[in-house]
Amino acid sequence: MPEEREKRQFVNFAFYKISNKFRSISVSARNEIKKSALECIEEFKKKGILVVYSTLGFRADVDFLLWRISYNLDDFQDMDAMLNHSMIGSYLHRAASYLAMTKRSIYIDKHQHEGQDGNRLAIYPGKAKYLFVYPFVKTREWYLLPKEKRQEFMNEHIRIGNLFPSVKLNTTYSFGLDDQEFVVAFETDFPSDFLDLVMALRETETSKFTLRDTPIYTCKKMELADALNLLG
Repeated sequence: MPEEREKRQFVNFAFYKISNKFRSISVSARNEIKKSALECIEEFKKKGILVVYSTLGFRADVDFLLWRISYNLDDFQDMDAMLNHSMIGSYLHRAASYLAMTKRSIYIDKHQHEGQDGNRLAIYPGKAKYLFVYPFVKTREWYLLPKEKRQEFMNEHIRIGNLFPSVKLNTTYSFGLDDQEFVVAFETDFPSDFLDLVMALRETETSKFTLRDTPIYTCKKMELADALNLLG
């Protein structure tokens, strides 16, 4: 009998843009469309975790984010199909999407944020007002370093991260699943702390092995109805 696999979560960050024609229809029609979107949200929540964030005013290319987590990869496809067939489908454009999974870190980190399990195989999102998300790719030179050297560099990285306890990091892995290698999502109530953390990390040895860490999405947690009401 094959060895039982650890339960790991699939994680998807789906960013959407609402068509301008959404604002030109009647209020009653918009309300019906919003209701159809909420039905899709509630259906997904029966299977996994979903948190909504607005990006209005923070970026021009996206309006809101659906942070979706499930133990079944097919749940994302099922929800997108449901959205496409719902009333909101013809007004919705998915501007960006990042797919990843949880995984045990190979680097030793004795620090644990509140709301995280010790092995990092499960994410408990939505505890803070703001979320900062970006895809991340390291250089190939990083992976050719001895593991001991990488651990040494990561110790510095972890030490600086621990100086900002108000910022919770969620690291997910995309190797072979998507174009990036990681998707990192930082939760905090204090955007200034995240800015200071990123600046401090620029001065670490690990930063020279960063190939790409953009685009960066600034997101504010809210209910989907409220996020859609902001749009018209």
